[in-house]
Amino acid sequence: MIQDEIEVSTQILQWRCIESRMESKRLLYGRFAISPFRKGQANTIGIAMRRALLNEIEGASITYVEIKKVKHEYSTITGIQESIHDILINLKEIVSKSDSYEPQKAYISIYGPKKITARDIKGTSSIRIIDNTQYIATLTEAISLDIELNIEKDHGYRIENLQKYRDGIFTIDAVFMPIRNVNYSVHSFESGEKTKEILFLEIWTDGSLTPKEALYEASRSLIDLFIPLMNSERKEINSGMKKKNELDIPCFPFRFISLDMEEMTKDIAFKHIFIDQLELPARAYNCLKRVNVHTIADSLNYSEDDLVKIKNFGKKSIEQVLEALKKRFSIDLQKK
Repeated sequence: MIQDEIEVSTQILQWRCIESRMESKRLLYGRFAISPFRKGQANTIGIAMRRALLNEIEGASITYVEIKKVKHEYSTITGIQESIHDILINLKEIVSKSDSYEPQKAYISIYGPKKITARDIKGTSSIRIIDNTQYIATLTEAISLDIELNIEKDHGYRIENLQKYRDGIFTIDAVFMPIRNVNYSVHSFESGEKTKEILFLEIWTDGSLTPKEALYEASRSLIDLFIPLMNSERKEINSGMKKKNELDIPCFPFRFISLDMEEMTKDIAFKHIFIDQLELPARAYNCLKRVNVHTIADSLNYSEDDLVKIKNFGKKSIEQVLEALKKRFSIDLQKK
């Protein structure tokens, strides 16, 4: 019975993980239950969460590869078991995680004979390879192989334009989606005289984040989409108070909206939006994380003078933070 599988609260909306396992380094599974919903609500949330998980979660991928002294994708090199095309296919299978929104470089510099795997990739601390055993190529003779990788963070799928790259640089159609699959199902149960619903979500990830982290990210993404609507509603209310409606008919969507919408947005919504959404350069982002500024709400505790006091936080970084807060969330930090 569904009721036996999860203890259901009939008071407030709650969620819990009822199953979690690692099928491999590149495949994590999680099953979650969210309840209680009124009849019809669970399906609405299920559809939104599934689309957000598949389309809005960001991931890292290799976008192009530079191999010196090689002009054609279908070239073969004496002493390398694979063709260049086969090496590119193997590189596309590598799962990585990036902590930076700026493109990052990674390198493979090997002298054979040797079997090359993802363990041989060297890069910055912002890049982490999820499965070091991923096979790339085999050098069968005493030759060297030098490859430069460009790794970017984005969402969705990107087909690169082959015309904009010169010889020796090979583009890879990048898959930034860290979610491998999402299923959801809705089950009903009786609570007193009312029918309630439970939403079950199944999430498979590529290992660069856990299913629980994916659930958080998708939730924050949906919150981000609705914040501008909340702010626009507040502006409509304020303008409506200054100018009476010509027909003297109350505007229905705004009748029951609190005049404290701005405060509610700061106190509730901003606590669930991480500073990743600001898309800051690595320097500014890392400095904020170092002083435990993880969410937009955390950043509101700092004035411009406070930011100056942060170690290695220069004038340019401060300007980037202020501009991002103003542009994305209409926030102006206090001077002091």
